[in-house]
Amino acid sequence: MDTPLSTIAVVGLGTMGTGIAEVLVLAGREVIGIDISEAAALGAVASLEASTARAVGRGRITEEERAAALARFRTADTLQAAADAELVIEVVPESYEIKQQVFRELDAVVSPTTILATGTNALSVTRLAAESQRPERVLGLHFFNPAPAMKLVEVVSSVLTAPPAVETVTALARELGKEPVAVGDRPGFVADGLLFGYLNQAAAMYEANYASREDIDAAMKLGCGLPMGPLALLDLIGIDTARTVLEAMYAESHDRLHAPAPILGQLSGAGLTGRKAGRGFYTYDAPGGQDVVPDALTPAAGAEAGAGRAVASVGVAGSGTMASGIAEVFAKAGYGVVLAARTQEKADLAKGRIAKSLERSVSKGRLSAEARDETLARITAAGSLDAFAEVDLAVEAVAEDLEIKQQLFAALDKVCRPGAVLATTTSSLPVVAVARATARPEDVIGMHFFNPAPAMKLVEVVRTVLTADDVHATVRAVCAKIRKHPVDCGDRAGFIVNALLFPYLNNAIKMVEQHYASLDDIDAAMKLGGGYPMGPFELLDVVGLDVSLAIEKVLHKEFRDPGLAPAPLLEHLVAAGCLGRKTGRGFREYARR
Repeated sequence: MDTPLSTIAVVGLGTMGTGIAEVLVLAGREVIGIDISEAAALGAVASLEASTARAVGRGRITEEERAAALARFRTADTLQAAADAELVIEVVPESYEIKQQVFRELDAVVSPTTILATGTNALSVTRLAAESQRPERVLGLHFFNPAPAMKLVEVVSSVLTAPPAVETVTALARELGKEPVAVGDRPGFVADGLLFGYLNQAAAMYEANYASREDIDAAMKLGCGLPMGPLALLDLIGIDTARTVLEAMYAESHDRLHAPAPILGQLSGAGLTGRKAGRGFYTYDAPGGQDVVPDALTPAAGAEAGAGRAVASVGVAGSGTMASGIAEVFAKAGYGVVLAARTQEKADLAKGRIAKSLERSVSKGRLSAEARDETLARITAAGSLDAFAEVDLAVEAVAEDLEIKQQLFAALDKVCRPGAVLATTTSSLPVVAVARATARPEDVIGMHFFNPAPAMKLVEVVRTVLTADDVHATVRAVCAKIRKHPVDCGDRAGFIVNALLFPYLNNAIKMVEQHYASLDDIDAAMKLGGGYPMGPFELLDVVGLDVSLAIEKVLHKEFRDPGLAPAPLLEHLVAAGCLGRKTGRGFREYARR
């Protein structure tokens, strides 16, 4: 069943079809672009001319190579033009009716050895194959947008697909410079299967007025290193497209996490489908535009909620990595810092860790020796919380245990002066439960820094129903001074980042449990197809499987959604002591240092 795949037809010349055609012609294939719309065909030709001209201008190809590539592309308005193609890739609208009609017509036109590939990311490849006269030659070939730039290609087999057909298109994908990942037939496959659940939860979070669209997007970009926030990404994908994918996923999984958030239907029904319409979650300069323009929901520049309290000195309680990192951040920003631990020895060790961190910054040219010395001089190491008597802001960074934090806040309540702001760095515990350990819960707020604190720009500012307005304003102002980006959220499990991140990680584990895809393929899919800096299993092993399980349990307990129940595989690994990099084994094994 060896097929050279030298002539390939692409059916549907929208953005994706045109992008796939560009990849193919630059790789030396003869490409027939087919679309019933003359405007689409002309647009594809113009797009190819423009993109290849840019490639010449950037020195990626020569003018001769550009001319040869353009000569290999021709357009047609009927499927009859695919008669000589050895591979047909359809990227028509996500509709069974439309795609099945295309496959029926192709059956009557192409050779018995021609491979038929669907570019769907939401519909069943098996169902499409079953309607064909040659189901063994039908498979999924899911490119990612923009096709010329994105490396991932998901090669989707149904139970009817012949292995040689899969081998042939997999080899083609590699020749195109892509990274093919073999997956089975389920809605969303790997990358979109994980991505769209996360996007759906972000839409639901926004719909619930838990956080603003700007804060949700900033939190995921700055807290997870993602190239785009989820709501901006929904606008780019198309809100109607996202809803179609989620409907298909829910039809199979019946998981509430895949049930499209009502706001997706409301926006789609109103024609507010994202960038292509000029308005979705955000408003754009024009239909198809990229630039966000202010609208009624855009926060006013410099608008803050009232005046805050004066903060000149800061106390940081704790002796671990997070505590020392937070103390370094405040000292660099010019604050006098008291770093208090349970013993003077532990406090001195924590200050020593800061000294080493500052020295590394000096050696890399990021900090002057003078600034290093001034920063270190602002930090006082103390072996007791009594040293917090005059601080204006006290920040705890102790163990993630409610009883320990409550005991510490009860002590802060007695030690700190009236009017001092008390902040917890908890990432998963209820801030109000910590606040109620004091006689002044109105002075208590969450300041969730991310690790490593000196490098990570995000701080989730968590106010409880009891937090005073001026306390909230104080913390926002402090975040600006220490050059962090604050995002506001309410006091519920996971806040923004963990509430969106950990269900995604949990769903990745479930994919492995179900033998749908391998660890390596899932990690590759999310890095190459979703732009994630780390794959989910790489990240889980870095965070720690025990920490991840604890957060999953908190989310499940709070929201009571069966889809949030921790994956059994995660629980089994933790029970076996396989906690990730820190123990040398998690989802993968690591060399002992």
